[in-house]
Amino acid sequence: MNAGKKATVGVGMTQEADQQVVEQTLAWVRQFIVGHDICPFAKRELENDTIRVEVVRSKKLQVALEELAAELAWLDEHPDTETTLIVFPTLFKSFDHYLDYVDMADNLLVELGYEGVYQLATFHPDYCFDDADPDDAANYSNRSPHAMLHVLREASVEKAIAFYGDTAAIPERNIAYLSALGSVAAEAQRQACFNALPHK
Repeated sequence: MNAGKKATVGVGMTQEADQQVVEQTLAWVRQFIVGHDICPFAKRELENDTIRVEVVRSKKLQVALEELAAELAWLDEHPDTETTLIVFPTLFKSFDHYLDYVDMADNLLVELGYEGVYQLATFHPDYCFDDADPDDAANYSNRSPHAMLHVLREASVEKAIAFYGDTAAIPERNIAYLSALGSVAAEAQRQACFNALPHK
């Protein structure tokens, strides 16, 4: 995988620690998202090695926005990279704080002229859908090891939808599937990603 290292390095923040975050994130994609077919589009990009993972360790909101802007510009220059997962292992411990950032990130996309070019998908360890109970297993479709933003190319999303067909059925299928799996089992599998070893 394309593992980025844009972290602002401070005390105790090493490349090894960043690589561990990358491995945890990719383990979650492989074992949970692809393994349970949460997103039918993810397997192809995983197999094609077109997913880039960027680790951002700054604890400043403004830096997180600047990193997003830099990543959008990077994707412009690297069309062979299909998508990026920007991972924030230290910044957004609070889900509400994360949602505030997502609002600002969406606004930034518009300000930079990227509306209709890129879109953002949201993931957080405590993700909770509107009007859902925090213990609802369906939340695990968007509960990741660390807070992250998924940057997708709009054109690629449209192609995937055209190929897949009725994408409206995906959330309904995930709700039914994860409800049957149960929140205890889903959380255990999310936690297992923290023990991920480098994937060969």
